[in-house]
Amino acid sequence: MSAVTMPRSTNVTFPRLVRSEWIKLRSIRSTVWCYAIVVLLTLAMAFLLVSIDTGVPRGAPVAAANALIVQIGTVSVSLTALVVAVLGVLIITGEYGTGQIRSSFTAAPGRTGVVLAKAAVLAVTTFVVSAVSTWVGVAIAASLQSGRDIHPDLADPSVFMPILGSSVYVTLVALLAFGIGLLVRSSAGGIAIALGILLVLPTIVQVFAALTNQQWIMDASQFLPSSAGAQLYAFDGGQQGDGLHLNGWGGFGVLAAEVVVVGAVALTAARTRDV
Repeated sequence: MSAVTMPRSTNVTFPRLVRSEWIKLRSIRSTVWCYAIVVLLTLAMAFLLVSIDTGVPRGAPVAAANALIVQIGTVSVSLTALVVAVLGVLIITGEYGTGQIRSSFTAAPGRTGVVLAKAAVLAVTTFVVSAVSTWVGVAIAASLQSGRDIHPDLADPSVFMPILGSSVYVTLVALLAFGIGLLVRSSAGGIAIALGILLVLPTIVQVFAALTNQQWIMDASQFLPSSAGAQLYAFDGGQQGDGLHLNGWGGFGVLAAEVVVVGAVALTAARTRDV
């Protein structure tokens, strides 16, 4: 009898996984539409805001011009964050729905490489799309505002950092939604949870805080993803007043930690349960 030689498993490296996930990402129609909506919302909202009377007079000082350009550049963030949240969920749950995830996990049995490759491609693509469209909108707005003798200093950290932070926030939201989708493996459930955290939960907490008049509830609300992330694109420190308020770096730390925790739990579940 002749011995049967089993084929050796293919050594799938992380760069190959990233390349594979990039091909998947750009070949899915919903991905193209979601990113197109992000670009359209970013440019349209910036153009709309710069076209109306913002209350900033002609020849305004640099501080007022800086505040205005940050507002113009980040006005669409609350909407684009919802779009990428939906996309972040669909990127992973779509494969579970079609069963393609079995092929992906078969190619990389450890599963960690596949998940990290998906997250990396999603993060880089989302950040690039958001950053490019945001800065294009800022450039157009600055050009139009110069006709009114309003000249913001785009190199000022108080301008540059919030505008950059808006793209960081959108990227972190996409990753948070990706982790949620990986954990629940359901498009409808993942989208409902992600949008609930971003939209419904802050409203519930605010209403509860107003009814009870408890400051600690308002302080705790600063650690919600939308509240912590808002500090990333707030001009000159954002809101002030009584109680706890995070600065930009604090908001980034809180939101990034939430993304890591959710992602770690979701990755552990993906590694230990059946597909």
